[in-house]
Amino acid sequence: MKETLLKAQNFSVYRKGTCVVQDVSFTLCPGEFTALLGLNGSGKSTLLSGVCGLLPATGSCTVNGEQIAGLKERQRAAKLAYLPQRSEMVAELPVLDVVLMGFHASLPILGAPGQAQRETAMQLLERVGMQDAAKCSFFALSEGQRQLVLLARALAQNTPFLLLDEPDSALDFNNRHRMLHLLKDLAQQEKKALLLTMHDANFALHYCDRLLLLQGGRLCGDLRTAENDGTLETALQQVYGDVELGRCGEQRILLKR
Repeated sequence: MKETLLKAQNFSVYRKGTCVVQDVSFTLCPGEFTALLGLNGSGKSTLLSGVCGLLPATGSCTVNGEQIAGLKERQRAAKLAYLPQRSEMVAELPVLDVVLMGFHASLPILGAPGQAQRETAMQLLERVGMQDAAKCSFFALSEGQRQLVLLARALAQNTPFLLLDEPDSALDFNNRHRMLHLLKDLAQQEKKALLLTMHDANFALHYCDRLLLLQGGRLCGDLRTAENDGTLETALQQVYGDVELGRCGEQRILLKR
């Protein structure tokens, strides 16, 4: 029986008093790379924000058996890392300092990163292909470059669970593949659980182990990408309508009819 890292049960999330995500239940296990798919407005970003405690929610959502809602910010940051769609940085900082922010939860209060953390941060920047920008201002980067730097910051937290909200949305073709390869390796080799929202179902089919399908704020599908073509096609039609699953060699491709 697989170890459960995150468990959401009858979980609902609210924005400005309105229930946007309604009564969803799912579990995530170490080593799973899971895509959360759905049309615009289906509640994908809201669900992620609720899981990491940024929006009010009802029901239960636990990491390693602890209710996320009951954790203090530093405790939560030690258990899960969150990569938002867009940067919320307000101070102008060098790229290396942005990555070093990922270590704060593991340092003593008022403690500062040391040489070991600086070396690790540089290794993480190299891992995402941004080592040459270490001394640049974060605000001087393109949106795609900022996403890569924020991914390095999330990796610096070294948490067992990562939430990523459209982490590839501003990336070019090569960097999108680079990021998704990196995330897949994190799940497989370091046994982390990753949940990311995506718009491109074909990238999800290629890289992810599992798909959670969200429609109108409700979970309408939970399946493995290794399922047979007919099962996958039927499930994806619930979200995307008149589509069919084709193949290019061994790769599945979702096509609009």
